Amino acid sequence: MEGSESEAVFEALNLKPQLFINESLNIVDELIDGAFHHFHLEASNLLKTDGTDRSEDLQKGIDSIRNTIQASLDKRLIMWEQYCLRHCFTVPSGFSLPSEDEVSGDDLMDQDDPKDEQVEAQLADLRNKLAEAGKECAELNQELQELERKSTMSNQYISSVNETLQLYEKSSEHDMFQELMNVASELRRKMEQLKSKEIEDSRRERENDANGDIPTLSDSIGLFKVELDELEEIKTKMNS
Repeated sequence: MEGSESEAVFEALNLKPQLFINESLNIVDELIDGAFHHFHLEASNLLKTDGTDRSEDLQKGIDSIRNTIQASLDKRLIMWEQYCLRHCFTVPSGFSLPSEDEVSGDDLMDQDDPKDEQVEAQLADLRNKLAEAGKECAELNQELQELERKSTMSNQYISSVNETLQLYEKSSEHDMFQELMNVASELRRKMEQLKSKEIEDSRRERENDANGDIPTLSDSIGLFKVELDELEEIKTKMNS
């Protein structure tokens, strides 16, 4: 743009496109400096590197990240600067400023442009659409929070039901085991009584019939003994 017709036009209007571009680039540099300064402070607080040997390593790491980002950003800013100079701050071919007799510089700047009204109308329409989108977003967020609340309550209900079922199952198993133990104990008690009765009957028969054959009850008593032993083994296994 330097030395071109466009530059002459902007100079005549006391406009300096390059100054605008330079100030924009300076603002970007200031934003980057502030961002990485804040990043360094936060990293130092989280890692507790102040006053330690790791402080230098942290600074090197941050510098490396900044250099990578800065290199990519510089390339984009160079392209942006070239675009501005070639397109945004270039006047059409054959353009010339009106003479002072035709219109003054102030009048030129104060003329109403019909396009401005169109731009304002478009901006107003965009603002309305943005407001509607914001309202819809807020409603969706409320619905989402309500669904999350219901989901949490449902999960808690399911968890409570599962815990209740587990307790019920454990209680049922314990009751069945206790009932089985009671039945086994009662069966054992009755068999002991029956065994004692058989022995007592055998003794009485031997006393009443001293000259006769002595009845053999070993098989009967052995049968009771085997059944009692089996019950003891079952009871031991159930207790273990």
